[in-house]
Amino acid sequence: MKSMHHHRAPLISASSSSSSSSPSHSFISRLLLLLTLLPVSLACLAFILQWRGGGLADPASASVGSSTSVPGGSDLNHEVFPGMETVSSVSPKAHQSSSDCSNLARSSSPSFPYYGDWKFGVDTSLKPKICITTSTSAGLEQILPWMFYHKVLGVSTFFLFVEGKAATPTISKVLESIPGVKVIYRTKELEEKQAKSRIWNETWLSSFFYKPCNYELFVKQSLNMEMAIVMARDAGMDWILHLDTDELIYPAGAREYSLRRLLLDVPPNVDMVIFPNYESSVERDDIKDPFTEVSMFKKNYDHLPKDTYFGMYKEATRGNPNYFLTYGNGKSVARVQDHLRPNGAHRWHNYMKTPNEIKLEEAAVLHYTYAKFSDLTSRRDRCGCKPTKEDVKRCFMLDFDRSAFIIASTATEEEMLSWYREHVVWGDKEVKTKLLRKGILTRIYSPMVVIQALKESGVFSSVVSSASTNLSKKQFLASIHKNNSSETIPSKDNESQGISARHLLGTESAVPPLSPPGMEHARFVTED
Repeated sequence: MKSMHHHRAPLISASSSSSSSSPSHSFISRLLLLLTLLPVSLACLAFILQWRGGGLADPASASVGSSTSVPGGSDLNHEVFPGMETVSSVSPKAHQSSSDCSNLARSSSPSFPYYGDWKFGVDTSLKPKICITTSTSAGLEQILPWMFYHKVLGVSTFFLFVEGKAATPTISKVLESIPGVKVIYRTKELEEKQAKSRIWNETWLSSFFYKPCNYELFVKQSLNMEMAIVMARDAGMDWILHLDTDELIYPAGAREYSLRRLLLDVPPNVDMVIFPNYESSVERDDIKDPFTEVSMFKKNYDHLPKDTYFGMYKEATRGNPNYFLTYGNGKSVARVQDHLRPNGAHRWHNYMKTPNEIKLEEAAVLHYTYAKFSDLTSRRDRCGCKPTKEDVKRCFMLDFDRSAFIIASTATEEEMLSWYREHVVWGDKEVKTKLLRKGILTRIYSPMVVIQALKESGVFSSVVSSASTNLSKKQFLASIHKNNSSETIPSKDNESQGISARHLLGTESAVPPLSPPGMEHARFVTED
């Protein structure tokens, strides 16, 4: 018995050990099973959601090429443009180099809501009908992206008042070939007609007469806007917008990326809609194409908390005369109606009433000002003022323009570049990051995506190649005469039965380009 007990003891001991380790082994097995099943379950759930939702592809990201890469590694704003779809169109070049990541963006091309071919044949039943008027001397490399970007947004008609480079046969014949575009040339005949126009004989614009450079441009813009109102009314337009070719509308806040949709939601009793402007904030001194290379903008005073604006004013200004380099009072779009008139390049007015206006809280005008280093010399070359502090006041309305003109007229190329880097280029990453976090600076990629997609779809090259290559000088001159002679210049006799504008409006002056509020306004804002 002793012997049997002796041999049984180890068996009992082994059995006890086995039974104690069994729960531990079971727990580990269950844990491993759970960890295996969990990711598989999540993957299945994601697949089901994606299948039911029709896919999760971001069409905006598909159109981002190498030139729309995100500085600093930030993610794109994944905004879906109205009507955009992903259409497979792999370029043969995409297979030539597997290491060229920029080709990946060309593997798909977006379709836009108003794009059937490069002519952008817009459905005439679409409402509201929007037109843009501009005065420009730019070339096709700037005008075409600007124009077709706004066609994507729903603008159907453009009134282009051209001179300089824009009025040359090579450029103008392309512009005239685009449906919905009316080209008006600045000729002696046009100037004589405008000298008899209504607003030329009114006091509100007279303080800007007979001055060079920016003052002269301001008067031209106002006179051209007056003509554009008549053309817009004759064309059955609902809204008219004055915009320069270095400005893009950013329709944030609309239910789709569309100016047409934005204005469709405006109450019928509103006469004018104000778009606060954002200013381009370049991060390099070698920008060639601002529309596709600039993604950082400084926000307008109207879109910022006042304590943030004034609290960060010194860092945002960086020693420049004002918060913005140039103007800060935005642009406006007006409902086409009787007695409408311009009130300078930034606003509209009415001879018979004070317009009911609203200011948009999210949408903006993106102003690409001094975005290229060459902008310094181009402004200098088209203005004949003396580079002195006194004479530049006669030529420019804003302080930064005056300083830039003096530098461009007196400094060497190396000194100009150094000045440009100090006053225009945002090179300090620490300051830039701080202002981005505070909301003073913001990233906007949508225009880059749209314009890059238009380039890659061949729209611009199609426009140029389709224009007639055999335009004779005689045909060109005949075209100028036809375009200009058909325009009506408003006069006192054909508006309001001869009612005097002075009687209605007193002696108030036109709204010029204005700088944003400075620190001297901080006390008044705090008191309010």
